[in-house]
Amino acid sequence: MRKTTILFMVLTALLLVSVSASAQKLWSLEDCINYAFENNIQIKQSKLTVESSKADYLQSKLNFLPSLNLSANQNTSWGRSLDRSTYTYTNQQTKQLYGSVSSSLTLFNGFQNINQMRQQQFAYLAQKYNSDNIRDNISLNIAAAYLQILYNVEQVKNSERQLQTSEDQVSMTKKEVEVGTLAKGNLLDVEAQAASDKVNLVSAQNKLMLAYLDLMQLLDLKASTKFDIDKPNLEITRKPSLLPISNIYNKALTIMPQIKSAEYNVKSADRSLAVARGMRSPKLSLASSYGNNYSNQITNPDGSLKPFWDQFKDNGSINLGFSLSIPIFNGFQTETYIKKSKINLENAELNLTLQKNNLRKSIEQAYTDALAAYQTYIASSKSVESLKEAFKYSQEKFNVGLLSATDFNVAKNNYYNAVSNLTAAKYDYIFKTKILDFYLGRSMSLSDIASIKSN
Repeated sequence: MRKTTILFMVLTALLLVSVSASAQKLWSLEDCINYAFENNIQIKQSKLTVESSKADYLQSKLNFLPSLNLSANQNTSWGRSLDRSTYTYTNQQTKQLYGSVSSSLTLFNGFQNINQMRQQQFAYLAQKYNSDNIRDNISLNIAAAYLQILYNVEQVKNSERQLQTSEDQVSMTKKEVEVGTLAKGNLLDVEAQAASDKVNLVSAQNKLMLAYLDLMQLLDLKASTKFDIDKPNLEITRKPSLLPISNIYNKALTIMPQIKSAEYNVKSADRSLAVARGMRSPKLSLASSYGNNYSNQITNPDGSLKPFWDQFKDNGSINLGFSLSIPIFNGFQTETYIKKSKINLENAELNLTLQKNNLRKSIEQAYTDALAAYQTYIASSKSVESLKEAFKYSQEKFNVGLLSATDFNVAKNNYYNAVSNLTAAKYDYIFKTKILDFYLGRSMSLSDIASIKSN
């Protein structure tokens, strides 16, 4: 009995630990991106589009196979009718059964089958890379939303410190007013500042709540879902080591899915034009068939009905022939198809150029933004250091009554605003750098941009 009790207690403890661990799951950036890859509806739809295009590509291969068809037909007629088995007219009930097996194979059609296969192959690859592009865009959006949460978390902490400082000053000033060393106006000033800081804290908390909601909606999670992210303490530890823009652009041209997709769309359009031109060519086909029939009007020399299997042996026929079709005039449909195919090819080429230009502009913008964000971060760091000392000095003067509450609040607000600006600059720099990493095909991990210390 005692062993049973001990075993029950151990199992209960393990269960509680398991439940607790599950409840405390923190999502990393990689967790969020991987979850979206598995559950995002847009990604699922893009995968279905790829599968559909893959099926079209497979069918274009199967079109090279000959066709094979089996047919059967049974007729019963009354009155005067032609018995196709005896090719005589009868005026009685006639029962007839026809059966055939036929096959045909296209020998030449202006290489349309070959070009259609290649066209479908390129279309399939274009869809595949388009699906990858959707994945990449979603991962970037998730990274931006994830970093926005981290930014808002630090803003809340900054607002809490600012409010705590104001509340400490209210407490101290109240004592000074009670003993008569300070006028009551000073207390009203610091209380007003504390009230303003409370409003700022609530605003920061609301922005954090909305940032969580944005990320959860990107992941298609319900707002009621228990959700929290891992909150590493990111600190910039080194200068940016950015490759030249031309190097980043040349690398991106070889790996960015939107470029690959546009390139294969050009190839697909080119093969589509070849298919259209192939419609001008003659079409040569080989056809073969075997047929047999039975009729209740076929008799033996003695007048008895000829048995089914005897008719089957006698009535069988095999046909083998070639068919040549030469297009001469079809209302200019072929010429119109060729003209539209040329337009589609030109449009695909223009789209490829547009995608390359957009990629180049995006990289140039991201590169400039990353450098500017780093310079802003450095300038903000220096500003925080100087304003921190100024605030510390003002706090000492205020504590001994040598500084008014208004001047103290100015120094305090300047310092905490500088801290807020530094936080914004830090996360702006991190995100802009990750965009450049994205164009180089690197992972969306945060560990390669800043030191990580768990809070």
